[in-house]
Amino acid sequence: MIPGKTYTYDDFLRILWRRKWVILVPFVLVSAGTFLYAKRLPNRYRSQTMILVVPQRVPDSYVRSTVTSPIVDRLRSISEQILSRSRLERVIQELNLYAEERKNLTMEAVVERMRGDINVETVKGDAFTVSYTCDDPRVAKRITERLASTFIEENLRDRVVLADGTSEFLESQLADARERLVEHEKKLEAYRQRYDGELPSQLQSNLQEVHNAQTQVQSLDESINRDRDRKLLQERLLADLQATDAVVVPTPTAGSPVPVTSAVENLETARAALAALELRLKPDHPDVIRSRRAVQELETKVSVEARQPRASNDAPLARVTPAELTKRNRVRELQLEIQSLDQRVAEKQAEQKRLGDLIATYQRRIAVVPTHESELTELMRDYDTLQRTYASLLNRKEDSKTSADLERRQGGEQFRILDEARESEAPISPNRQQIDMMGAGAGLMIGLGFAALLEYLDSSLKTEDDVVQALMLPVLALIPFMETSENPRGRRKRRALLLSCVAVAAILISAAAAWKLDAIRWVR
Repeated sequence: MIPGKTYTYDDFLRILWRRKWVILVPFVLVSAGTFLYAKRLPNRYRSQTMILVVPQRVPDSYVRSTVTSPIVDRLRSISEQILSRSRLERVIQELNLYAEERKNLTMEAVVERMRGDINVETVKGDAFTVSYTCDDPRVAKRITERLASTFIEENLRDRVVLADGTSEFLESQLADARERLVEHEKKLEAYRQRYDGELPSQLQSNLQEVHNAQTQVQSLDESINRDRDRKLLQERLLADLQATDAVVVPTPTAGSPVPVTSAVENLETARAALAALELRLKPDHPDVIRSRRAVQELETKVSVEARQPRASNDAPLARVTPAELTKRNRVRELQLEIQSLDQRVAEKQAEQKRLGDLIATYQRRIAVVPTHESELTELMRDYDTLQRTYASLLNRKEDSKTSADLERRQGGEQFRILDEARESEAPISPNRQQIDMMGAGAGLMIGLGFAALLEYLDSSLKTEDDVVQALMLPVLALIPFMETSENPRGRRKRRALLLSCVAVAAILISAAAAWKLDAIRWVR
């Protein structure tokens, strides 16, 4: 290359003409080598099938599927399982694939090559394609059909496994929730038994019992007051009778007979008092019952005295007048009624005391209700949460069980073959025309590169303009090139040596390119 020289289009044309053999030889050699290499490459055939994702037959409103992952994720998972080394190795051994490669390569490399020959692509989200590429179209079809059936079987198996796994998980969660719920129910039961009668739910009944007891106490107070008033009245009547008796009845003197009352007279008096009580009171009244018991005792006493021998008539008995007998009966009746009133007042006072204790008990229960209400609210809050959790898990478990049954009966989402695999009529690779064009282009670039290299290393002056630009001197004369007998031979040797070097370099570059292409095809 001449320093400072400016090249024109004419210069480039002259260089191309001068270096035409340097350009043509690599172009021809590389093109020929590439053509032979492309001719030697085996044909590759591809078989493809399309699989459609069919949704479940039962509407989601009736049975909700537990498998909710997108088809892309599930397809990726199924592809990883199908393209695993164990499965592909089994397929290779069963169908005797890659026989030549297994002699020279390890099984891992063979499996990796088969994995590269398989292609799975998603189409529009609801379908995907499975394809396989190999040297034999019949083998490609067979492998594609097997891969498609494997995808369908694996999808069914995965959906059943996922549904069963979800059902088992929900079953374990349900058992845990049931255990916690039963434990909490036992705590609530123990709490209710411990504070029975003091619970917030029993507040109204306690208030009603207090109201009823207070009403009874008030009624007893009124009844006691009435009994006391009646007792005062009876005491006044008794005092009046006793005062009259003290005035009318004469005091016995010495020698006069002492009035003696017999059991018969007492019995008559008791019967008269019982008759008077039965006129005023009910048969089940305590006073009536007591008078009836006294009459029975007197009747027994009279029957006993009747069986005894009569006393001597020497002791004369005093006779009592009917008026005196009536007064005595009235006095006895008043005394019995006063005694009955005292007993009734005592019984009612005892009932008042019992009711007062009962009111105090219920008031104490009412007083502790707020405390128990806060404690019970805390317990019930956790209990309600556990109940809702248990009910939710129970519903989900039933839904999961139904979904698992649907998947086992193949009523869920399925893979269905839309386009079956076919034998390819034409190979998809190699593209020999493209390879030939690439080889020709590479040979041409190699030749141009060598020509540019030789021109860069050549610093000789070939024209008058080269002398002027390089030496800045005028040209006085031109001496023509004089060839001797040795010059053509030497020039031919140099040209042959140069062409040989160019050819060797072109062959090496072509071999490296072919090796690289073969390695790429091998990996694919």
